[in-house]
Amino acid sequence: MSAVRIGAQVKGLRMAAQVSGGELAKASGISASMLSRIERGLVSPSVETLERLAHGLHVPTSRFFSDQARRTDFCHVRAGQGLVVDRVGAVSDYRYELLGHLLSGNLFVEPYLVTLLPGADPYVTFQHPGLKFLYFLSGEVTYRYGGKLVEVRAGDSLLFEATALHGIETIQVQPVSYLSVVFTLRE
Repeated sequence: MSAVRIGAQVKGLRMAAQVSGGELAKASGISASMLSRIERGLVSPSVETLERLAHGLHVPTSRFFSDQARRTDFCHVRAGQGLVVDRVGAVSDYRYELLGHLLSGNLFVEPYLVTLLPGADPYVTFQHPGLKFLYFLSGEVTYRYGGKLVEVRAGDSLLFEATALHGIETIQVQPVSYLSVVFTLRE
């Protein structure tokens, strides 16, 4: 059974890399017929062969042993169907729409569509663990990160450690909306 799973992983990674069996065989230094037998689960490849295939696919050898079929961390949220949430410490007139969630693994990911409602004031004292990625969809603001100020507008993005004080210093053009994704490790 493990030869079948490894073969499926090899084939899946090859297809994801958009290379033919012949191309992978050549890049890996194995015969095309051997690769075909491995992908069909007819032969259990040696560690050396797996290392060659990993090199040819530009992936670590461990990727052949991950069980992708049992993964449960998948979430689909249709347009306009995110869950509007009241976040702890949320600022007045900052609307947070949760766009997904993960149930497994040790990485906690919070993707939000943040919309500043009319009457929203600048707020520069956000501070929390993890990394934060922001992608601005509309508006123009001055964003503060610690002692640094940067002008951002639609199409701009920011990525930073969220342990420093951060937030919108001034609002120049409304409406303001942005994608905010926070990454933290579960304890």
